[in-house]
Amino acid sequence: ARRYDCSASEAIRRAVIRHHDSVFGVPERRRRERRRALDQLFELFEGHDAEGEIRRLKEEDASF
Repeated sequence: ARRYDCSASEAIRRAVIRHHDSVFGVPERRRRERRRALDQLFELFEGHDAEGEIRRLKEEDASF
């Protein structure tokens, strides 16, 4: 629960789901949802300059 920063019951629920998925596989519907979410992330970060962002954050930190 500490690792996930959640309640013990939520940590148990996550562990049961993870175990179920590892034993029985992930259902097709859930795979499609994950794929859709991943595609949305790709769209959100398209053209994002990671090096520039890191540089900007380091400059901000240096000024404190």
